[in-house]
Amino acid sequence: MKYNEAAFIGQKRAKEAQIKLFDYTGFAMLTYTIRKEENNIGFIPVGEALFVAKLIYENQMIIYLTDEAGFAKAQSKPLKIEDGEKIYSKIIKDGLKEYGGQIKTI
Repeated sequence: MKYNEAAFIGQKRAKEAQIKLFDYTGFAMLTYTIRKEENNIGFIPVGEALFVAKLIYENQMIIYLTDEAGFAKAQSKPLKIEDGEKIYSKIIKDGLKEYGGQIKTI
């Protein structure tokens, strides 16, 4: 797929993830919209599937919405761990599945 085609589709998917995460955190940043194909001959948009993941950095947490391959489509701002855990639990309770692999983020 050509870069601009992948970017158009990926931006739509990532924007949907950004809006969803914004509803929980009050802030969400767009991250990946495209990724390289496995054979490195072109680009593909981030996946359609939506998972939630978190990473802790010292005394802060960032929540990510990822695709099925772990590419972060949206991320929160750094949150206090206590606040992040509450939000993360709410997202899980609302039905999003947890992504258990390595998160690919910017």
